[in-house]
Amino acid sequence: MQKLSAIVLAAGKGTRMKSDLPKVFHEMRGKPMLQYVIEALQKLKVDKIYVVVGHKKEIIEDYFKDWPVTFIHQKEQLGTGHAVQVCEEEFKKNPTESVLILAGDVPLLKTKTLSSLFDFHKKNSAAACDLTAELPDAGNYGRVIRDSKGRIMKIVEKKDATVAELEIKEINTGTFCFDSKKLFLALTEVRADNAQGEYYLTDTIEILKRQGHPVFAYKATNYQETLGINTAEQLLELEKLLK
Repeated sequence: MQKLSAIVLAAGKGTRMKSDLPKVFHEMRGKPMLQYVIEALQKLKVDKIYVVVGHKKEIIEDYFKDWPVTFIHQKEQLGTGHAVQVCEEEFKKNPTESVLILAGDVPLLKTKTLSSLFDFHKKNSAAACDLTAELPDAGNYGRVIRDSKGRIMKIVEKKDATVAELEIKEINTGTFCFDSKKLFLALTEVRADNAQGEYYLTDTIEILKRQGHPVFAYKATNYQETLGINTAEQLLELEKLLK
């Protein structure tokens, strides 16, 4: 039985929410959106839940102080790749074969979808498996680039995408399942030479493929549950879906 842990990325300020609260602490139907993510992982019965915090971390840590989660402080917000990298010491202390990585601002993601992603990952002995979705409007999401046989090649962030790549409707949802050892090795090769000047977790897909490791994409059946929240308007929209 493969052991599975989870990393939840929850360090962002959420500037576009126009609030000084940590983004993941904004409420949906009386609960912080981060709580929905943690509850989905608890139902999955993962070995450990690590929550990467940064902006106003004390608010989050105090609210979840009695929850079975381990907080890891990302002192500087240098991108998603860096956020995962700061968890490496914890994985050395508590090794697990696989790790789920998901954002704390995707509150509608169901345990069943996460379980299906993990099962697909195990079945294919994958180094990495990206949860993707096909959206009517791909907007600001990173695009999933596939080869002629439908295999995932890489993920391109919107700011770095070509005009042709922006036409693609299949997006990276920000949820992944990785072989943990291969993940942390790949992260050592990630560079911040992009439009944002950040270390992207998504770059590990191309790195692992280049190293000859099996990398896959698993498409969610319902794109709505994979949607993230960046603005107050989006929060209200997803709150309606929650009802």
